[in-house]
Amino acid sequence: MGSGRKGVEVSIAMADAVAQADVDVIAAYPITPQTHIVEHLADIVADGELDAEFVPVDSEHSAMSVCCGSAAVGARTFTSTSSQGLALMSEIFFITAAMRLPVVMALANRSLSSPLSIWNDHSDVMMVRDAGWIHIFIENGQEAYDAIFNSFRIAEDPDVMLPVAVNMDGFILTHMIEPVEYVDNELVKKYIPEFKMKNALHPDCPISMGCFGMPEIYTETQMNREVGVVNSYPVIIKAWEEWGQLTGRHYHPVETYLSDDAEYCIVTMGSFGETAMEVADMLREEGEKVGVVKIRLWRPFPLDEFRKAVLGKKGLIVIDRAISFGGPGGPVASEVRSALYNKKGAPVVVNYVAGLAGRDVSRKDFRNIILEGKKKAESGDTEGFTLYGVRG
Repeated sequence: MGSGRKGVEVSIAMADAVAQADVDVIAAYPITPQTHIVEHLADIVADGELDAEFVPVDSEHSAMSVCCGSAAVGARTFTSTSSQGLALMSEIFFITAAMRLPVVMALANRSLSSPLSIWNDHSDVMMVRDAGWIHIFIENGQEAYDAIFNSFRIAEDPDVMLPVAVNMDGFILTHMIEPVEYVDNELVKKYIPEFKMKNALHPDCPISMGCFGMPEIYTETQMNREVGVVNSYPVIIKAWEEWGQLTGRHYHPVETYLSDDAEYCIVTMGSFGETAMEVADMLREEGEKVGVVKIRLWRPFPLDEFRKAVLGKKGLIVIDRAISFGGPGGPVASEVRSALYNKKGAPVVVNYVAGLAGRDVSRKDFRNIILEGKKKAESGDTEGFTLYGVRG
């Protein structure tokens, strides 16, 4: 594959990164808009460029089941899905985290049915936000490529041993051609140690995993999962820091733009961040003190870093890409409000839901959301959420 900058479809770049990570097993079922990732990996394996087992399963449920088995015996394992595929996979998705199996998944975020939609929003990932996986959100093709290496490094760390989902917006990123700076294979080998699974399944020493848990132990197992996810945080930070030292590309759990002196900030996750930054530049020229706060790490949620970034602001305009039906706001806004509850200097939070099923949110729309959200914050109209652009 070679190193250097290439103009490449983001899905292909992500698949190339999986191959460079020298995975052992790929199990996946094709679903739009994830398909190009696994199709390209199938070609790489078939052409002999990667010594791995590509398992063409009969469903997403089977895909994650295969991944559990392969990770449990100590094989570096990758899968990918989207939307209804994740819904079908969800039964095993929870089990993967509970058994501390370091599977890496590319999740091409797409709307859940019904009505049927193949376009992007975050309703699929929000369905499984509490499954015990580590969740990372990316903005562009370079981040998609880099995140694969970061994710294997994090997932397989002996102090973590948890699955990682790399969330990228379907079509908005998956099918875009962008410039991506590839690294060479020697750098990857230096960054990702050989995977050695402690207590791996082996026929010579049979053990049981994930067995029936009586009430006397179930609560303790769930607390163990919580501790595991929370304790993954310093490993994630270290993995990003070392990647930055090797490549000059630095990632952080919360990233900001023009926020130091901002009175109001828009909060985003995923590809919306880049458009939000453009609009912040435009509004700065108009004299508006606005900035951008981008949440890259969704689980474990970076409480301290987020609070540090926003405390003292007058208001936050949080954009959700999913509806929490019947709830007090979108999933992200609800967590932001919870994170800031009863904190001195906490900004008011205004919530918009926008871009469902890939509906375009233009720079003009972002400008309207920010300025309208500012007025809502000033007037105290902050309850619930506003579904932006709804017709009728």
